[in-house]
Amino acid sequence: MKIGVITGASSGMGRDFVFAIDKEFELDELWVIARRKERLEALQEKCRTKVRVLPMDLLKEESFEEYKALLETEKPEIKVLCNAAGYGIFCTFEETDMMKQLGSIDLNSKALAAMCHMSLPYMHEGSKIINLGSNSSHQPVPYETIYGATKAFVLSFSRALGKELEKRKIQVLCVCPGWIKTEFMETAVIDDTIKYYDRWYESQEVVDKAMKDLKKGKKISILGFPVRAQVMLVKHMPVDFVMNTWCKQQGKN
Repeated sequence: MKIGVITGASSGMGRDFVFAIDKEFELDELWVIARRKERLEALQEKCRTKVRVLPMDLLKEESFEEYKALLETEKPEIKVLCNAAGYGIFCTFEETDMMKQLGSIDLNSKALAAMCHMSLPYMHEGSKIINLGSNSSHQPVPYETIYGATKAFVLSFSRALGKELEKRKIQVLCVCPGWIKTEFMETAVIDDTIKYYDRWYESQEVVDKAMKDLKKGKKISILGFPVRAQVMLVKHMPVDFVMNTWCKQQGKN
């Protein structure tokens, strides 16, 4: 049985990746993971592939055991794993609830790594891993302190894992978008700490670009010249200058 596995599948980019993977891959099942069962069940109406609903909270380690046990029972071939689950909090670090911040680390980084580790024994030559990073992966981001750090982990992890998996011919793609209009922002923005948004992109645009880059064998997918230019520039600028520029844009200097 050939399957695709998508976390964070109930909304935003995760949901759009479900539809894109359904379209681009010939699979027997799509395993969709998120907390909201009803939303997962609704995906079947728009998918040609059979959808297996896995209502799991990846902040809870028992979900890892449930997923691992299911793999051991079904023994599928995972053609594509898409780690899109995650959340952020845009606020001053010391003023934000500690458990929410730690939860962001667990979901954005720990759960992503766990899903990769558990899935790899069921992946073969030609299989794909898509990890959702961010423009924040490339620089420290004050007032998105934890979120930026978790996405830096995702980028570094994806690059290193991709190198390790070259001998198995398994591709790892890290998707690093700029500002996207999704439900993510409704959770992340809790006050006016972040005020400046240079350009918005649609989730579908990001996913379409990611799928094209996946076919090209790329390791990083970045939509939009302004975002790509920013990534190139910050590589050659002092970190303090980059952070000071960001803070000035947000009215913090």
